[in-house]
Amino acid sequence: MLKTIRNYILIALAAYGLYFIVDHHFIIDVDGKDVYLLKKSELTLSYTFFNIKDRKIESIMKIDDLRRDGIGDLLVELEMITEEEKNKLEAKFDAEEE
Repeated sequence: MLKTIRNYILIALAAYGLYFIVDHHFIIDVDGKDVYLLKKSELTLSYTFFNIKDRKIESIMKIDDLRRDGIGDLLVELEMITEEEKNKLEAKFDAEEE
């Protein structure tokens, strides 16, 4: 009985781990040492692990899924862009999306 309960607990932990991975973007910082989490707006595997090292800000902001989920706010927090630049890029790519 104890073995069965342990198996159920392990299955539940594995299921939650998979759900957590599918529900978040893992953004790897410029130096490769820090990882930031962004909650996804929908459960997908797209851009689950994303490295921002050696990428232009415009190419990062061009990705709809990341932009929609708040990558711009993270870039402002990391002082890679200003709030004004973020707003301009969001407006530019949101207009192209429509």
